[in-house]
Amino acid sequence: LDVKYDWNREEILEILNLPLIDLMWKAQIVHRKFNNYRVQLSTLLSVKTGGCTENCSYCSQSIYSSSQLKSNPIQEVESVLKKAEIAKKQGAERFCMGWAWREIRDGSAFNSMLEMVKGVRDLGMEACVTAGMLNEEQAIKLAEAGLTAYNHNLDTSPEYYQNIITTRTYQDRLDTLKRVRNAGINVCCGGIIGLGETNNDRASLLQVLSNMNPHPESVPINALVAIEGTQLEDSKEVDSIEMIRMVATARILMPRSKVRLSAGREKLSKEAQILCFQCGANSIFYGDELL
Repeated sequence: LDVKYDWNREEILEILNLPLIDLMWKAQIVHRKFNNYRVQLSTLLSVKTGGCTENCSYCSQSIYSSSQLKSNPIQEVESVLKKAEIAKKQGAERFCMGWAWREIRDGSAFNSMLEMVKGVRDLGMEACVTAGMLNEEQAIKLAEAGLTAYNHNLDTSPEYYQNIITTRTYQDRLDTLKRVRNAGINVCCGGIIGLGETNNDRASLLQVLSNMNPHPESVPINALVAIEGTQLEDSKEVDSIEMIRMVATARILMPRSKVRLSAGREKLSKEAQILCFQCGANSIFYGDELL
């Protein structure tokens, strides 16, 4: 069984729509062949919250959302590293840090980010950052600081994207990922289900991800958490079976990637989470709250 980078839409839809038990069985065979049943714990900390100039319609950190979220100043290096230490004691192997920025700008905040990355690596943990778009020099500096992975999600399919975000293009996202990859940093890239997209869109998103060569090392699968004050506040909750289908299909398409249960995990019953692990999820976010 070789890893394949040229999945087409029809093949993916066929997998996504398999009878559930068959899909789960297929995913489990792939999972057992390529991975061991070990779940990586990751902790996510919001270093800078709110005030972002993108208009992603699911996000409470956007300035276009009316959610009761105060823009908080950037946390300082020392306090972030203290939290990383606590996360390590609780069993986290990866410490992920988020900045609600449209893009990284050079200056003291970026320098602090580099210090945080070094500090997390010195603790013996993997370090991941998500902070919007970046340029080549910044990617190289992050790589030199020891950054393990950079997260930048595609959210949804290229076709559905402009229904969710209009302040930047799909290509902007792909360009960011290319810079990350070229700097030698692992790519963490996934999407969100429950934005009102069709199954076709889900297959399309999975096609973009599974046609990347190499595949993203980490693929977070998020279920929309509808937040009051955002444009999508009235969206209906994602059925856990759809989450299981998405995880299983991602596992079949990208056998070696870490498929991560991310936002929406706390809405899944214990049984649904176990099924996700059985179908190929091997990384979870664990901690007080996601963004």
